[in-house]
Amino acid sequence: MKNITCHYKKLKFTYIKTTLLVLFLGILFSEGITFFEKTGDNLFHIFVNGYEVGTLSDPAIAEELLITARRNIAAEESELVFIDARMTYSGEEVLWGETDTSEYVVTNMEAVLRASIKETMQRSYTVKVNEYMVNLSSIGEVEALLQAALNKYATEDKFGVELVRDNNRAFNVLTAVVVNTQKEYQMEEDRNASAFVSAGVQSLFDGMVGDVEQEEEKDFEDYDLGLLDMNFAQEVEIVEACLPEDQLKALDTAIEEVTKDQEKNDVYEVVSGDTLSEISIKVNIPMDRIIEMNEILEDENSMIRVGDELIITIPEPELSVERVEENYYEEIYDADIIYVDNNDWFTTQTKVLQQPSAGFRKVVVVVYYYNDKEVDRVILKEEVVVESVPKIVERGTKIPPTYIKPISGGRASSGFGKRKAPTRGASSNHKGQDWAVPTGTAVMASNGGTVVKAGWGSGYGYVVYINHADGRQTRYAHLSKVLVSVGQTVKQGEKIALSGNTGISSGPHVHFEILINGKQVNPLNYLE
Repeated sequence: MKNITCHYKKLKFTYIKTTLLVLFLGILFSEGITFFEKTGDNLFHIFVNGYEVGTLSDPAIAEELLITARRNIAAEESELVFIDARMTYSGEEVLWGETDTSEYVVTNMEAVLRASIKETMQRSYTVKVNEYMVNLSSIGEVEALLQAALNKYATEDKFGVELVRDNNRAFNVLTAVVVNTQKEYQMEEDRNASAFVSAGVQSLFDGMVGDVEQEEEKDFEDYDLGLLDMNFAQEVEIVEACLPEDQLKALDTAIEEVTKDQEKNDVYEVVSGDTLSEISIKVNIPMDRIIEMNEILEDENSMIRVGDELIITIPEPELSVERVEENYYEEIYDADIIYVDNNDWFTTQTKVLQQPSAGFRKVVVVVYYYNDKEVDRVILKEEVVVESVPKIVERGTKIPPTYIKPISGGRASSGFGKRKAPTRGASSNHKGQDWAVPTGTAVMASNGGTVVKAGWGSGYGYVVYINHADGRQTRYAHLSKVLVSVGQTVKQGEKIALSGNTGISSGPHVHFEILINGKQVNPLNYLE
């Protein structure tokens, strides 16, 4: 019995050793288990963006697997994607170890990379006009945008947009040109050119035989009326780009931005004969708006001179269009005014020598437009049915004299027009301008002229009246002392009196008037 038990124990021990050996060999030679030589780090834990994605025997394998993972993600996207991909690894030296399969590592890499996609980038096109830029999703939208800019002014479906490469640019930049899609206008030009050459040859031949025929004048129905030509006023640049979707603009919004009139500042140079009211009509901007935009203008009576530059706001779209039209019309017209210069008159003096009479005519004209604004026109054919009679105006050429404030300093105490009478007997409709000054302040001639009154003037107290070369008269009242006499000639700025408080007056001051054709006007409108 004892021998049997001992033999059993030997068999049991042998069985256990054999089982352990088999298990060890099974583990050692199973898939993923690798036997390593002791040559330094030989097992590597791979990390992508800080996350462990598997264990490999060589970092170079991980680089290849990362490329595969990125390629797989890119294949799933219709547009370009930007992925944050930072791969690191840590190594260790082992006798044997378990590595992961390539499929397992790639799957883990893809999961980490998908979470790290920054933005989906779409192939797009940037349209640039001066400082304005807009991003669109396709070349078709670019063409639709530019065509909408043309269609705003085109009354017929005749012109379209063609995108061509700009050979003057180093990069792949497109530019937009406007083409006649029906080719009718170009074909007509070609026919005319051909006819011109033929006519030249025929003329040469006819000249040789002494029989030159003159070109016949066109009738009204022979003209090619309508839209002749169109083009963009600014250079249009189109560049291909890759942008995130949130930077792209909807086509309808882009069309509204490009074609809608925007407020843009421009400069108007004052020319001879201009007034603020006439400028307002010319530029179609309210006068108060022009005054508001220009610091040099105080009100509608502000003086303007030839050459002055006024800021005006003109509504214009981001992309402007130039076009040429040939039109026929019948109209009642006025002949240009004929001016007869008189060197003895001031420019403020005019006289109508002949009253005008309107005429009637038929016209074919070429009109040049900048957006909706007509910039030029050329009459091709005109038939006058009723001749107009011009207006003839005689006008002065001498520059009229200027007027200055008759005192230095002073406080404006009462202006021109309606007021509450300051003292008994004073007028409630004030005919001049008052400045409060101490008695004895020097009073100067506002303009050079001849003294026609100097002395007592009833309610005015002591006064001085001066007639001027332009037909106007100035008056100075409530003086304490008169320093000139009737018939005396005075210069502008010459002292003529001292201020005072005489006549119907509520305190020391100077009362100043300017009269035109015997009627008082607001002096402040005429003072320099």
